Amino acid sequence: MSAANTLSPRAWLLLALTSLALFLPGFATLPPVDRDEGRYIVSSQRMAESGDFIDIRYQDEPRYLQPAGIYWLQSLSTHALDSPDHDSVWSYRVPSLLAALLAVLLTGFIGARFFGAKAGLIAGILLAVCVSLNFEARIAKTDAALLACIVAAQLTLMRLYTEPDAKRWLAAVFWAALGAGLMIKGPIILIVVAATIAALLAWERKFAWLARLRPLWGPLIMLAIALPWYIAIGLVSDGEFYNRAVGQSMLDKVGDSQQGHSGRPGYHLALLALMFWPGSLIAARAVLTAWRRRGEPAVRFLICWAAPTWIIFEIVATKLPHYVLPTYPALACLCALALADPAPARGVLARSALVVWLIVWAAATIGIVLIGPAGFHEFDMPIPVLTLVLAALTALMAAAALWFFWRRETTRTIAALAAASVLGVGGLFGASAPNLDAAWLSPRIDALARELRPCTNSVLITVPYNEPSLVFLYGRTRTQLASSPADAAERLALDPSCGLALVGGESNNADTAQREFLARATALGVKPRALTQISGRNYSNGDTLVLTLHSADNRNHARQ
Repeated sequence: MSAANTLSPRAWLLLALTSLALFLPGFATLPPVDRDEGRYIVSSQRMAESGDFIDIRYQDEPRYLQPAGIYWLQSLSTHALDSPDHDSVWSYRVPSLLAALLAVLLTGFIGARFFGAKAGLIAGILLAVCVSLNFEARIAKTDAALLACIVAAQLTLMRLYTEPDAKRWLAAVFWAALGAGLMIKGPIILIVVAATIAALLAWERKFAWLARLRPLWGPLIMLAIALPWYIAIGLVSDGEFYNRAVGQSMLDKVGDSQQGHSGRPGYHLALLALMFWPGSLIAARAVLTAWRRRGEPAVRFLICWAAPTWIIFEIVATKLPHYVLPTYPALACLCALALADPAPARGVLARSALVVWLIVWAAATIGIVLIGPAGFHEFDMPIPVLTLVLAALTALMAAAALWFFWRRETTRTIAALAAASVLGVGGLFGASAPNLDAAWLSPRIDALARELRPCTNSVLITVPYNEPSLVFLYGRTRTQLASSPADAAERLALDPSCGLALVGGESNNADTAQREFLARATALGVKPRALTQISGRNYSNGDTLVLTLHSADNRNHARQ
């Protein structure tokens, strides 16, 4: 491999620092921002405290949706980096951060090895700045870790496909990556890899290269990594894990949408402009370039990587924006190839279309930064000066990108786009979002409950606000999720000296819930005392809630 097909140490450092500049804002200051993130964190916290690395549980309920790999990584991360209480959200996010960084670096390696150092740097930056990866890099879920496994598997598969003299260790890495992916999110990695291989075989009708995968001993590596836990969880759960993870979580998503996450075919294509932005700026050109150069093995591989997987997820009934994230490294490489292509798009129409889209992109970038200030205005909160400064700098960099693009300076255009993205992400995740106190109900509830609780070990009983983020923040063992206001009253009656109850509902039925709670408490001989009222919007579903925090009427009780 020539020097022209490798990234220099300076380029590697630039790629790593750009990624960290994108991923770190808000990494430690954002509260749990997704229902799933809260569930992963609470389950990993329980694993870290219990030492049970086989069974996965949220509170006391089995959580049989994905394998244990991500819980292992998160529990080990918080065990190594956090206090014995394991109550810092950032410690659970470290695996996602490192995995996202690894995915970017591997994508840069692919681009450089097959299309040149410049293309490699551009490909890595395009993946790093894309909206989808920026979200996944700062939350404690499976998708960033899965992406790293997929890129590692696809990189080695790409080399085995294009290099007749490929070394045996590449096959070993390929099967090890598959095993790791199986432990992170089950068969998803197999779907991506199998779709790629099937597309290549259908396109070329050549099978000899498959021998380089070492099919006689390679799968044993994958099984050695994944099979022990899969056997153990089957025994521990008496087969229930497979019933839920395969029968309910995976197969049911294919034919029917789950949890309201539905969409027609074309859903992911419609979201590409946002989720792959700013790479989507040149996606159309990348498709044309890829088709024109489809005779090149590396380009053909990238097409077979992206297209079949994309089609599969367009067909699946359940749809979430991050489902097609495994295709983005291939798209980033094709976009980088298009920018470095010696036969760029010509014509006034094509050039004008790109200019218009760049203007739209710039406007959207600034708009995303200003989402935070809009939220501050809604809740009558002052807008941080830093947010406005970052918005102004984002606008400046976006204007610079437009200027460089008009002058046909590709490298400077990409640099300005990356700078605008860094500033925009920093403005949104670093300055605006963490300070939207009215939008983050769980941290407010946690702070007030700790301040007003009658005992240091008071249990918080809550209904209908049962977000996993609150379970993590107030404490996994000190939070109880009631099924109804009457149930909350009954639980409070069990501990009238120290108990807390958070009861309410949407603004139009909060009073009804309060009356039900008070009536049942009175019937049980408990006189709840309202301590404070909390109102705000639940970011998970958009509901505006009015909640009242109660203790039993025990005014003379001293804090314990």
